[in-house]
Amino acid sequence: MAKISLGIVGLPNVGKSTLFKVLTNQDIVIANYPFATIDPNVGIVAVPDERVEKLAAMSKSKKKIPAVVEFYDIAGLVKGANKGEGLGNQFLGHIKETQAIILVLRAFKDPGIIHVENSVDPLRDLEIINQELILKDLELVEKRLAKAEAEARTGKKEALADRDLLSRLKACLEAGRLPVADAALANDVAHEGRTTGRLNDLNLLTLKRQIYLLNGEPDDVPPALLERIASLGGHHLVANLAAADAVPELVREAYRTLNLISFFTTGEDETRAWTIEQGTKAPQAAGVIHTDFEKKFIRLEVVAYDKLVAAGGWSQAKQKGWLRVEGKDYVVADGDVLEVRHG
Repeated sequence: MAKISLGIVGLPNVGKSTLFKVLTNQDIVIANYPFATIDPNVGIVAVPDERVEKLAAMSKSKKKIPAVVEFYDIAGLVKGANKGEGLGNQFLGHIKETQAIILVLRAFKDPGIIHVENSVDPLRDLEIINQELILKDLELVEKRLAKAEAEARTGKKEALADRDLLSRLKACLEAGRLPVADAALANDVAHEGRTTGRLNDLNLLTLKRQIYLLNGEPDDVPPALLERIASLGGHHLVANLAAADAVPELVREAYRTLNLISFFTTGEDETRAWTIEQGTKAPQAAGVIHTDFEKKFIRLEVVAYDKLVAAGGWSQAKQKGWLRVEGKDYVVADGDVLEVRHG
């Protein structure tokens, strides 16, 4: 996985700017991170992981490079964003490029901070945000469905499959439901994207995983809100966004939501954390380090992080018989420390 990017959305005055300020005040500068663009709307945050520190100390590495997450502060979501209200089109364009959506909902009660809807009701705000995502996606699906129906009349097999899947998406969206919460539908769309790639360019907002960030204290959160989030298949986190300790927990929640793990490479030059999806096989994991490693993959040399640290180094782990050689069918585990052998 080249990068992890999360879009932060929410109505005005819910704590989005506070969160982004906390994110961008993190003391993280990674000069050789390829996505470190000077963009006021992008915050790059290190994934908190003490394993990088311990491996770097063990290897006496010149550089330590943690895994990172990009946060996009997406402006302009108000009711009617799907029709271009506020900065709606800009909002929808940016969010398409992210892997998951963080919906910031205001739970705290402070009469000094005006709410755009004139009252604090996070459940209502949740429905407004998701309705905007649904309406925008419905517009895209209807256009593509019309095209697929025209092609299907010629008997094209791919068009028939597209028509059926798009019809299911349209029915789901018209009913006001999120396709991401419909496991069978979400799996079928993902399978279609992996096998044919035909619908990948739709990049539907309502198929992205969701993390609900409830800005306030636990006592501020109504039980009905948590029930609604659970019914949508979303993950939630209650945090006071004025506190910096909200950030590490948010990053960890993003990893859990996206089913991500870390593996490591370590040596005198650098110790580095790499991010992959759980279930990734050895050649594809090697390809995250360098595309040539996947193409010319021969084998992996693997030591579990805790074994390597306990041994005190690579050669000591080898002497203890803790180093394993794995082939192309090996599924890389969280905490694996790898050396890739390639042609």
